[in-house]
Amino acid sequence: MAFDAILFDCDGVLVDSEKIYVDVEREYLARIGLHYELDDYMNRFQGLGSTDYWAALDQDHRALGKGGLPESFAPEVDAATMARINRDLSEIKGIKQLLQAHTGARAVASSSRVHRLRHKLRHTGLFAFFDPHIYSGEQVENGKPAPDLFLFAAKKLAVAPSRTLVVEDSINGVKAGLAAGMEVWGFVGGGHSHDGHADQLRAAGAHRIVDSHDNLASLLRDSPQLA
Repeated sequence: MAFDAILFDCDGVLVDSEKIYVDVEREYLARIGLHYELDDYMNRFQGLGSTDYWAALDQDHRALGKGGLPESFAPEVDAATMARINRDLSEIKGIKQLLQAHTGARAVASSSRVHRLRHKLRHTGLFAFFDPHIYSGEQVENGKPAPDLFLFAAKKLAVAPSRTLVVEDSINGVKAGLAAGMEVWGFVGGGHSHDGHADQLRAAGAHRIVDSHDNLASLLRDSPQLA
């Protein structure tokens, strides 16, 4: 199948941030009595829009009979996460070489908030590969798994959804790409990937699984529109 553009998720596809987020979030959630098994947490929350994520946590906290989340909780988690990002964040192996080789239309479409998304891309040296086509879930009404963000990005690139490839590492992201009518490839090359990750993305509907950016680059070489 020929594609006119690629839409990349950011966390877990471009930058190796998912483990940072999950480690910090689960640590702080446990402090207020919210305990989640790792697989359950990833399946439920990974790729979810920020507003929906915090609303779900608030609901879980209320279900414990503790009322809403403490007012200081989200800022504390944000501060701890940013400290880890600034210290530990790196790009995922092979992404710069892929972007240097494939110069066709592309965008980032991430659930991250705008300021944090741009910071992560700058921090890892990826910003210039995508600017100005860097899009956040904050820019649309409904976050992933709704299709809004991917449709918004495709419109900005002036490409048809049916001729757009999405590269995603989360169940919510895969669902969003499919709902947008796009080809979706599940990416399992991030540091957070685990046994069963590929099967979960397939079950969510991913058309293909790629396990590294070298693998992705090889597949894209067969699509001259993206070369």
